[in-house]
Amino acid sequence: MYIATYIIDITALFYLMGLLYSSTALNIYRKKPFLIGIILTVIIILSEAGTVFADNGSLNLRSINIFCNILGFALTPMIPIAITLIFDRRILRTHKLLLVPTLINIVATVLSPLFRFIFYVDANNQYIRGDYFFIFITVYIINFLFLVMSTLDAGKKYNYPIMRKMVALSIFTIIGTSIQLVDPLVYSSWHCVTLSLFLYFLLMSEFDSSFDTLTGLYNRATFDKAAKQMVRPKVFSVIMLDINDFKCVNDTYGHDYGDRVIKNVATIIRESFNKHYTCYRFGGDEFCITSNETDQEKIEFQLRTMTNALAEMREKGNLLPTVSYGYSIFPGGERLDFYKILKEADDQMYHFKKVHKADATYETTVSVSVHDI
Repeated sequence: MYIATYIIDITALFYLMGLLYSSTALNIYRKKPFLIGIILTVIIILSEAGTVFADNGSLNLRSINIFCNILGFALTPMIPIAITLIFDRRILRTHKLLLVPTLINIVATVLSPLFRFIFYVDANNQYIRGDYFFIFITVYIINFLFLVMSTLDAGKKYNYPIMRKMVALSIFTIIGTSIQLVDPLVYSSWHCVTLSLFLYFLLMSEFDSSFDTLTGLYNRATFDKAAKQMVRPKVFSVIMLDINDFKCVNDTYGHDYGDRVIKNVATIIRESFNKHYTCYRFGGDEFCITSNETDQEKIEFQLRTMTNALAEMREKGNLLPTVSYGYSIFPGGERLDFYKILKEADDQMYHFKKVHKADATYETTVSVSVHDI
């Protein structure tokens, strides 16, 4: 029975490998750590299958049993690291010490046939947990906790609800793989990891397809999806932004330069607004920001931060146009019409653009009027 389930798991992982290479939604930088995770899982499944096959009392298979246990215990803690690299490939550059527990586990595992650290296979070819089996469990837990913390950190960085799903999936993987740690005869860990890799693939594909490729901000499709989910009349605000005279920029300097302008403005927008604001590229040279912030003074402070940052870039010699903006605040307590709120912000933006159209300078720190719904 176990052999059949192992074959199913490995077949599914090879199928996932095919999906990985054909996917256009998944960021290309995620594919390598995904592939590493798949290969590690296949090797560990084969090693576990080897231990099941060899652990039958036959003395001739004792060396195979030992070798397969070494592979399994040495590589298993690497799985959460590979999953962590899927959504933050640069994390090991700043957290090199993360590898220390994993290296300790590898050394302890390799020495186990002699010193019984992690496991031992006795003279009768019977598997026994080692005197320091807790080393393996501790390293495994440390690496998974780092995975969860990295997920939470990414959630704060991107302010995107998919991170709650990521945390839930990480917890599911921890629980699913811990069953076998409690009862070694329940071979459930790698069925759980196989399923988790598929779910990570689906979630990360959804995550990556949510971003605009030029600016790195969330795209219009993600905005429309978020707008449809706003069915409860809770308080929020919407900010609309538009680059002034962008057509003139394209006509004068070309579309490549126009793309650089959009990218630079988007970077300033993202860096100017704190974690309470979610930034979208609405289309062309338009941007939209949604927030649960309804304090007018705080919203205007964030907008001044943005316009001042744009002014500083221009003072350094960067040819950047000005930005018009408008916002609308929904105070709650009434029937929600999200697109009415959006239109209010859009109207305020075009009013701002019209009022300041004649301004020959690039100063944009004048406050915009606000309409509270």
